Amino acid sequence: MGLLAKLLGPRSKYDRSLPYTYEARIRIFAEGEEFKSYFSDTICGLIEHLRRNAIEPRQVELLECYQRRETPIAAALFTTAAGEWLSKPELCRAFEQHYPGHIQENSCSFQDRGRDCIGP
Repeated sequence: MGLLAKLLGPRSKYDRSLPYTYEARIRIFAEGEEFKSYFSDTICGLIEHLRRNAIEPRQVELLECYQRRETPIAAALFTTAAGEWLSKPELCRAFEQHYPGHIQENSCSFQDRGRDCIGP
């Protein structure tokens, strides 16, 4: 990665048709408004982290974070019919129509981003 790329970050982060990050919110108390958050630059990185840490889809609200708005992601895009996390490549196929032109069989606009996750 060149110096300019290190300073400016991934090119896909400047594409306003794509979220710049993803957030998973998990309520701390069932009836409360307080929650823990996890963040990742890719939906696959976020879901991999949640799966590794035994956090179930029913416990989580996933959001796409754009510059001026947050949008909830429908569970049908990231879960199986049985309510389990989708894995790659099924996860990629689920998001193909959600991000038209950005995810294809052998390429993905998110490839320039890290898949690390941060959170509590």
